[in-house]
Amino acid sequence: MVVLAASICTKGGKAVISRQFRDMSKTRIESLLASFPKLIPTNTQHTSVETADVRYVYQPLEDLYILLITNKASNILQDIDTLHLFARVVSDMCRSADEREILKNAFELLGAFDEIVSLGYRENVNLMQVRSVLEMESHEEKIQEIIARNKEAEAKEELKRRAKQLEMQRREQQKRAASGGGGNNYGIGGGISGYSSVPRFEAPEISSAPSRINTSTPTPARTPTFKGSGMKLGSKKTKQAELLDALGPEALSTPEISAPTTPSVAEPAVSHQQVGRGSLPEVEAQSVHLVIKEQLSLTLLRDGGVQSMELKGDMNLQISDPDQAHLRITLSSPSTDFGGNALQFKQHPNVAKFTPGQDRVVALKDPSRAFPVGQSLAVLKWRYAGTDESNVPLSINCWPSPNNDGTCEVSIEYELENENVTLYDVVISIPLPDGSYPTVSSHTGEWSLNPSSHSLAWSVPVVSSSDESRSGSLIFTVGGDDIGAFFPVEVSFIGQGSLAGVGVASVSKIGEGEDPAYSVDASVTTDEYLVV
Repeated sequence: MVVLAASICTKGGKAVISRQFRDMSKTRIESLLASFPKLIPTNTQHTSVETADVRYVYQPLEDLYILLITNKASNILQDIDTLHLFARVVSDMCRSADEREILKNAFELLGAFDEIVSLGYRENVNLMQVRSVLEMESHEEKIQEIIARNKEAEAKEELKRRAKQLEMQRREQQKRAASGGGGNNYGIGGGISGYSSVPRFEAPEISSAPSRINTSTPTPARTPTFKGSGMKLGSKKTKQAELLDALGPEALSTPEISAPTTPSVAEPAVSHQQVGRGSLPEVEAQSVHLVIKEQLSLTLLRDGGVQSMELKGDMNLQISDPDQAHLRITLSSPSTDFGGNALQFKQHPNVAKFTPGQDRVVALKDPSRAFPVGQSLAVLKWRYAGTDESNVPLSINCWPSPNNDGTCEVSIEYELENENVTLYDVVISIPLPDGSYPTVSSHTGEWSLNPSSHSLAWSVPVVSSSDESRSGSLIFTVGGDDIGAFFPVEVSFIGQGSLAGVGVASVSKIGEGEDPAYSVDASVTTDEYLVV
């Protein structure tokens, strides 16, 4: 059987899309399609017609025809079965079989055609396998997304660095002015530095307070230098925004007056040395390298329970040595029953499915074939969707308590629930009421203010199963008594390991020879992690 081309054409023989599996010129295929409607006999139910050179196997598709052009020696029964598969693929991918919808999905349809027929010969696939192959994710696309996210993080880091530099310059100018003018008269007057005149505030002594991190010279605490009569209760948000824009980086220093500890100025989570990985340790790739990646979307309820949870994972195999391409991978037994029966696995069409009741093994269906060398191949995918609270990796408890003086005390704590992973660069962002700034009384890790979203960013470098970093808490007081203003709480991290417990127990070579050396790079990231 040799299929020369698969086409979808109009009743008049005009090509909508066509895929040639043998060398054929555009003029040749257009000529064959133009002559096809003239060959169809009237008042008959035949599904094929022949000419001196080719055979047409066709099927009506509403106002169009879907047809295969084959040689006359081809098996017509196999051709009809292949045609039916083409028709089912078109119906599955297009909402309606009209010309506009076909052209809209032309790229995906041509990709599906290539999965069904290769070099003119039918592949041993069905509709579900074709659909599975088309859904496979691109490793190169993921790399580009990681690069784009890293560029965005570097831009944010540069903005923070410049804000810190401007803040240091402003403080140096005020320090020089204070030492030159004496007393409370700072003597800037005309605003040579671009700031307003002397603030009407007596700076308190802070000789016993701890020094600011990464600051070479001590700096006195001070109030925000608002112009006019200062901030008023009930003022509009637009006025506040104008003041913050006018102050620029100066607004970042406002919490220093009453906070026992100052916001951290530590480096952001994404570093220059480990692009796209944050603080996640690097893994040296061996001749057989396995990359396990999971992405988590989770929404927790503030009163307890899970609103929605979805975990997507995939395992990519990279082989650099052709001598090690004939192999089988045995997965380790998971330490926890994450997801139970709700955890679904899907293999590559050429990879054998798991045998129930036995070890999970990743190997090709045909043992005589070898895995591709020099490229990344997605051999296994898994997915979980549910609301089982026992599957939550990091529990978050945010507890706002209004006081009688118009302020609110907020206690927030975290605890690691899944011991399969170690979390790095954990950032918990708590929204703040408009116009209010927090006074932090106790905390684990570091905290800082995010002026763009007016939120408190609580950063913890590492959260692991050890007693020291497994849990932590932060307590602060802020103006306002609306507990809904502190939600949604956003969480982000990059973890080492697999939430689903997918790991590699061994990699063995099929045939003679020693088992290859292998390495595993397992990580999990957050797509969305909220407490609402």
